[in-house]
Amino acid sequence: MALDTRQNRLAGYAFLIETYGLSVLPNWHTSAVSPTGTLRSTIQDGQVESIYPQSYWPGDRTGDHLEFALKYDGVNLGLMSALFDVAPADEMAAWISSKPTGKYVRRVWFIYEFLTGRELSLPDMIKGNYIELLEPNRYYTSAAGRRVQRQRVIDNSLGGRTFCPIIRRTEKLAALEEIDLRKRCEDVVTSYPPEILRRALSYLYKKETKSSFEIEHIKPSASRTEKFIGLLEMAEQKDFCEKPLLIDVQNRIVDPRFREKDYRTNQNYVGQTISYQKQLVHYVCPKPDDLPELMEGLITAHQVMKEGSVSAIIHAAAISYGFVFMHPFEDGNGRIHRFLIYNILFLRGAIPKGLMIPVSAAMLKNPALYDHSLEAFSNPLMRLVEYDLDDLGQITVPGKTGRLYRYIDMTAQAEALYDFIKLTIAHELVEELDFLVNYDKTKQAIQEIVDMPDRIIDLFIQLCLQNNDRLSERKRESHFGFLTDDELVRMENAVRKGYARN
Repeated sequence: MALDTRQNRLAGYAFLIETYGLSVLPNWHTSAVSPTGTLRSTIQDGQVESIYPQSYWPGDRTGDHLEFALKYDGVNLGLMSALFDVAPADEMAAWISSKPTGKYVRRVWFIYEFLTGRELSLPDMIKGNYIELLEPNRYYTSAAGRRVQRQRVIDNSLGGRTFCPIIRRTEKLAALEEIDLRKRCEDVVTSYPPEILRRALSYLYKKETKSSFEIEHIKPSASRTEKFIGLLEMAEQKDFCEKPLLIDVQNRIVDPRFREKDYRTNQNYVGQTISYQKQLVHYVCPKPDDLPELMEGLITAHQVMKEGSVSAIIHAAAISYGFVFMHPFEDGNGRIHRFLIYNILFLRGAIPKGLMIPVSAAMLKNPALYDHSLEAFSNPLMRLVEYDLDDLGQITVPGKTGRLYRYIDMTAQAEALYDFIKLTIAHELVEELDFLVNYDKTKQAIQEIVDMPDRIIDLFIQLCLQNNDRLSERKRESHFGFLTDDELVRMENAVRKGYARN
């Protein structure tokens, strides 16, 4: 339930949005100041609304509310970028010069010049301690950062001017970071014989491939399946987050008729047909003119995070989801998005070499969670993007939208990826290994009853598991007519015992 703000004054970003009429993605935190009462907050669907007592009122200047926003609403580069397009530069310079040594003022000054590429009429700072742009206790940051002498600020952001995601250190992410996922992988692996692990690996590659295609409701041919498996096997060998390699990946996984030589040059969208000549548009992708700069920014951010020792899962979430939000190709974007998760996790050492964890299988089994991770960005975006769709399904986006994709808060995506990886290790990986252990026990028990070729034992186990641990009469007649009634009962019992669940 939203707080009653009828007698309250908006503050921070909310004040700036209303004052300047900004069309921006909503910030996760909204503030107001009340003439009476104490600090109180409500939380609904991840959005926080806070009302502060009168003593918190920052003042009436734009800069005053920016300082308040950085303290209480957090860093929102997209909103600040929109603001700096319309806020008078001389007003900003006057406010900064009135208290140039303040840490929040210096951050605003740096962000202004960082986002706009324009210098304010202010002299460089010549003394004072360096301060970090993003507070490491509130945000995920690049460890080393870049020292900027002009404001004496350490730029420890996760990207650059053309693409810079923000990921907040939420309670959920803090709790998940306490879990050593690599150690969990290693503990699982060392619990099984090496031979079981080697055999499981091929199944896990197939499981990941099948799941990644199935998420997009695609049934790949055998050759496309093998190509994708081959790509997954290469994921731990090199860094694929470079333009030529991303194009090569796209060429490997799509129908040859839809291979790209560069980023797309047409406006596309994600939608579905709901009736004759009627499309439901779920997501409008960046305009093709904005893509080269956005993708260059994404690749630069990848390098910043790799060199800045950013947490591997935070890194993988920012780049993989950033890629799918850019949608740089006509086809294959979702599969490349999921491939990049592996590539970055392997690259950063979060997954032991020689192991595959089928994250796509966890996404497929938890579609609501996966949809939410995408819709956390796409739903508010769609309230801002204007578009026209003709009867042939061709879409036109008349306005300027590039900024909307440039500075995304990816906290929700990072939380979701942690969940998916945790689920994958606990369920998909363990289930596959257990299946093989159970298969070996069951196979040995069946061979003691009837010594049959492996392929016939495989078929018997498969058919029983598909039919509640029993062989149907029709399947017995067509494939196992040579079995006696006693042999059949004993073999079915062997399957039931071999795959019994605690």
